[in-house]
Amino acid sequence: MTWEIVLDVFLDSLLDSALVFAFVFLIHILLSFVENRLSNFLVKRRKTSTLFGALFGLVPQCGTSVMGADLYIRKYISIGTLVAIFLSCSDEAFIAILTSGRGDKMLMVLPLIGIKFVLGFVFGMLTDLIFRKQELIDEHVEEEHECHTHHVHNTKVHQHLIHPLIHALEIFAYVLVINFSLGLIIAAVGEENFANFLLMNKYLTPLFSTIIGLIPNCASSLLLSELFIQGNLSFGALLAGLLVNSGLGMFVLLRNRQSAKNILWIILICFLVAVSAGYITCLIVGF
Repeated sequence: MTWEIVLDVFLDSLLDSALVFAFVFLIHILLSFVENRLSNFLVKRRKTSTLFGALFGLVPQCGTSVMGADLYIRKYISIGTLVAIFLSCSDEAFIAILTSGRGDKMLMVLPLIGIKFVLGFVFGMLTDLIFRKQELIDEHVEEEHECHTHHVHNTKVHQHLIHPLIHALEIFAYVLVINFSLGLIIAAVGEENFANFLLMNKYLTPLFSTIIGLIPNCASSLLLSELFIQGNLSFGALLAGLLVNSGLGMFVLLRNRQSAKNILWIILICFLVAVSAGYITCLIVGF
């Protein structure tokens, strides 16, 4: 691997991480003004919070899943709402690739987004039904009261600017390290080898696509989208890979070791939904 490739990977990683930083920073500034209202809003609408999660996931930005994971760690949203965000979210890269295609390939963008939204909403609700005895989001109201008491002693500049900035910078540093590391691995292996791996057996492509989709980097969604446009990947396999392709959200989630059991459940649920949806779609429309 040449230094030019390493530099290109670093610059791409820096740009992607900067976009995540900007997105997270702006959202946290907004949250600093509406924390109490947001927590009360989510508590009162707990039964429909997964719908809001699935809708939030539709924002075509790689920072969406990162923000969702961060909100879950801070107990703003339930485990089902996070599952809804992960399953429905997409980065802007895959949309750009598919819309640049021709004919029926380009028309697949809306069905993909629609299916991801529906599956996110449905399985988000089911997840909350299973885990509702373990997760009481109402506790966040009490925590926010304590947090608010703490902020009283800080200036508005600290509350609405310094704290969001520090938090966003921490996530930026974490995302940059992960992005750069994975970028180097993908560059070393080569996209062509990833493509060959997917095409080894067409009946295993939904499973392979799901495994590739778990790679927390936009390169995985780009690879799957390009293979689909070239006719080397079925719609079902593409759906499987993109369903589980929640970017760096899962890595951010793994930082919270206190909820390790729930984190494993989140990853497992997303993986099983993606594989199942991929195979069912393949059986319906053909491999």
